[in-house]
Amino acid sequence: MIARTWRCLCPPKHRDGFLRHMDLTGVQECAALPGYLGHQVLERIMDVMVEITLVTYWRSMEDIAAFAGDDPSLARLYPGDEAYGIIPEPQVRHDLVLEQAIAAHSE
Repeated sequence: MIARTWRCLCPPKHRDGFLRHMDLTGVQECAALPGYLGHQVLERIMDVMVEITLVTYWRSMEDIAAFAGDDPSLARLYPGDEAYGIIPEPQVRHDLVLEQAIAAHSE
């Protein structure tokens, strides 16, 4: 499994709208493709911005290339992103997932 990680900075006032926009564009597009295995959205509150990280999980680099195009290291941005004042990272990171565990504890 391969984790594809992209980050952006987002003004706090646009956070909720951008998260909805990201779900309706990139997340839903990924979810409809062969080889997509899931995703996580992470948030880190910074001084004046919110860092949003999207991690998508894929079966192979070939599956990622079907989504990302000829250069999978480049971020895939969408029309309308600019309306949310984001500062996107232009590159993404790809990591081979060696181990994954999510504990389910009941209280």
